[in-house]
Amino acid sequence: MEQKQQLQQEPLLNAMIKFVQSYMDAQSDIKSNKIMQTASDETIAELRLCGIPRKGRAVEAVMDEMVEDVYANQVIMQHPRWFGFVPSPASLLSWLGDIMTSAYDPHAGSWMQSSAAACIEQEVIAWKCRQAGYPDTSGGLFVSGGSMANLTALTAARNAKLSEFQYPLGTAYVSEQTHSSVSKGLRIIGLRTDQIRKIPTDSDFRINITLLKDAVSEDLAAGKIPFAVIANAGSTNTGSIDPFNEITALCEKHHIWMHVDGAYGASVLASSKYRHRLQGIERADSISWDAHKWLLQTYSCSAILVKDKKTLTDSFHTCPEYLKDAAANDEQVNYWDYGPELTRPARSLKLWLTLQVLGTDTISDIIEHGFQLAQWAEDEIRKHPRWEVICPAQQAIVNFRYAPPGLSEIEIDALNQQISKEMLQDGYAGVLTTELNGRKVLRICALHPEANETDMRTTVQLLDKIACKLTIELERERNAS
Repeated sequence: MEQKQQLQQEPLLNAMIKFVQSYMDAQSDIKSNKIMQTASDETIAELRLCGIPRKGRAVEAVMDEMVEDVYANQVIMQHPRWFGFVPSPASLLSWLGDIMTSAYDPHAGSWMQSSAAACIEQEVIAWKCRQAGYPDTSGGLFVSGGSMANLTALTAARNAKLSEFQYPLGTAYVSEQTHSSVSKGLRIIGLRTDQIRKIPTDSDFRINITLLKDAVSEDLAAGKIPFAVIANAGSTNTGSIDPFNEITALCEKHHIWMHVDGAYGASVLASSKYRHRLQGIERADSISWDAHKWLLQTYSCSAILVKDKKTLTDSFHTCPEYLKDAAANDEQVNYWDYGPELTRPARSLKLWLTLQVLGTDTISDIIEHGFQLAQWAEDEIRKHPRWEVICPAQQAIVNFRYAPPGLSEIEIDALNQQISKEMLQDGYAGVLTTELNGRKVLRICALHPEANETDMRTTVQLLDKIACKLTIELERERNAS
């Protein structure tokens, strides 16, 4: 029996070695690849027809098919020139941590099941809390992503500020630039649309504090109960940071929970040069912070931090009879009591490995490099006529658009959308669109430590080349008609 198991393990081991080597080779030359590949109709048809076999197949053949037909057909989010959405450049260290953690497969729900992994999660959460300036009462846990982090914080906020009978009266406040996951989370915890107040932003795309104060006063006068304000630490569209101190002063006056959505921007706390931009975040009741964005982690690796960890256990602690044997003492943590997941992977271990190997000085340099990348892009944009910077570079994001004279706003919107599409088809870089003040704009979010000044300037130059070509084609069409 033992000899048979060894024979079965040998082809698996060989296939694993082959995969690791081929993957490492591909990563060493990643810049030469196009930023995305979409599966052909034939490939999709073959995948649909593949089915689940009654008898097993050779592992190497199945792995080869997955590499060629599945993993090859995607946006390469860790490509140095993928600037769409908020990119997720994943370090090979995080990948190694993923492999190790998947291999040992610790259950990170309780201290009894994975005591060392729970200790590491405590330590990484404590490090993040220190970066935020939180007190010793603080805590938190790792979750799948920013959406779940925001949902967890909003659940704690509702339970801390409202009784069950007051749920219908509660109101929460977001800005026009708040991520959609926040409103989604508020709806999940039971709020109606009219209980979610969307506040306009100022010229810098920060929440308008005067209008926020007015909305809170109006709701109080109407007998409603304001219970949460959600601020941005680097909004998804522009990287804007809301005025934390002014918001907190309002929240403290009216006993409102302040949550900061820092899914992408909270990583600025790890920068010695730019952390001052988040001054005041230490006054927030909770913060979401994704490590699978600017901290170079593979999916999924996000965290929710709270100033008082008791607010999490008040919302999520349960103790059914079948879990009593795993009860934790004062020095231990059962993370299934801190959030909605009972079964949960040990998400912190790969970040721990990355931090241990790189050190915080290197992490700081990586964050600051992202700022520099956006600044290089903005500098190049301003060199080309007919381009407008809509929101200057901040927190690694810059927003801009091509606006030649003689075109209507509708035509300019359509032109910028087409520029983005043609750039994607070219494959050199991924630059997508968003909307600011009702206008379609291009957006670069640059986080990759291996992207450089040439990448940024060449991307803008190629965008300009595409824009000029499309403008000539548009003029020809007009003249022909």
